[in-house]
Amino acid sequence: MLRLGILGLGEGRSTISASLASKKFKLIQICDANKKLCKERALEFDFQNWTTDYNDMLKSDKIDMIAIYTPDHLHFEHIKLALEHDKHVVCTKPFIDDLSQANELLALSKKTKKKIFVGQSSRFFEPAMRQKKDFDKGLIGELITIESHYHADHRWFLEKGWSLKQSFKWLYGGLSHPVDFIRWYIPDIEEVMGYGMLSSNGQKAGLKNQDTMHFIFKAKDGRIARVSGAYTGPTQPASRDSGMSCILRGTEGASQADYHELRYAVTTKTGEEKIITWGDATLKHYFRFEGQSHHAGEYQNYLEYFADSINNKFTAYPDLKEGIGTIALLQAMDKSLETGLPVKIEEILSSYNISRESIGL
Repeated sequence: MLRLGILGLGEGRSTISASLASKKFKLIQICDANKKLCKERALEFDFQNWTTDYNDMLKSDKIDMIAIYTPDHLHFEHIKLALEHDKHVVCTKPFIDDLSQANELLALSKKTKKKIFVGQSSRFFEPAMRQKKDFDKGLIGELITIESHYHADHRWFLEKGWSLKQSFKWLYGGLSHPVDFIRWYIPDIEEVMGYGMLSSNGQKAGLKNQDTMHFIFKAKDGRIARVSGAYTGPTQPASRDSGMSCILRGTEGASQADYHELRYAVTTKTGEEKIITWGDATLKHYFRFEGQSHHAGEYQNYLEYFADSINNKFTAYPDLKEGIGTIALLQAMDKSLETGLPVKIEEILSSYNISRESIGL
C-alpha cells in the first residue's frame, strides 16, 4: 500500500476521496496554503492530518508519493522538490508551463529513479477506457483519423478574477483534454495549424484570449486529426451532443466515447453497432460530489494504475516524457494562433534544446 500526500485541495478534493476509497493507498497528509480550505476538507472527509507548509510533507519519511494540484506556474517547483525528497509524483495537467524547465526534470527523474505521472484524467473515464480497449483489440481496424472536442458553457468560470488575466488561456485549461486524446492514439504529431477567436460573450466578460478554437494536426506518417473547443456559449442537449468526445475512424469501423454522459458507441469490423451506457453504480463511482463538479472516480482509476506501475515496475502513461511532448504541442498550437501559420513541433522543442529522443519521439 502506497503512502500518499496531497498538495492543493481544490482539485485535490477528488484525490482525497479517491485515496480514501482505494485499497492501494493510505492517505497520510493533505496540504494547502489556504488554512480555511484545509479545515473544510478535514471536516468534509473526517481527516485531520493537514498542514499549510509543503515542507512538512516533503520531510516526512511516512510519505512515498505526492499528488500535486496547485496552480500551473507552481508545478515545476513542487515537482522538483518532491523528486529531491525521494517521492514519486502525480501532477495534474497541464504539466508545466515553461519548457525551459523540462530538461532539468528529465535529468532529476533519471537521477532519483522516481516516477512521474501526468494526471490527464480524461483517459480514465469509463467510455474512454472501453474505446481504447476495443481499439487495441482491433475492433475497428487500423486508425485512419481521430477527432476530439471539448465544448462547454463555462461563462460561470469568468466570475473568477484570475480567469480574466492575460495569463489565462482556454487553450491550456480546456483543450489539453482533447489534445491528450489525440496524442494517446497518434503520439508523433509533426505539425499543427489552428484558428481561434474571442466570442462576443468572452469580450463582454473581459476575457483576454481566445475562447473558440479549431486545429488540424498532421502526424509524421501523414495521418491527420482535428481538435476543437468553445467555452463561453450554450451547448446542445446531452442527448444530441456531448461536451467532450473522442471519435476514432478506422479502416473497418468507428467509435465514439462521450465523456460526462458515460456513453460509448461503436461500429465494429463485423458490422455490429452498439451504444453502451453505464448505470447508477458507475455514475456514483465517477461523480461523488454536487453536480458533476469533481470526477473522483477517474482520479481513483489513474491513481491505482500508477500504483500498479510502481509496484510492478512498468511505465504508467502519460509519464514525464509524454507530458513534456504534450506541452510542446500546446505551445505549437498557441504559436499558430498568434501567427496564423502552421507550426512544426520540432521548432518548439529545438527552441528549448529538447531532443525528440529525450522525450521518446
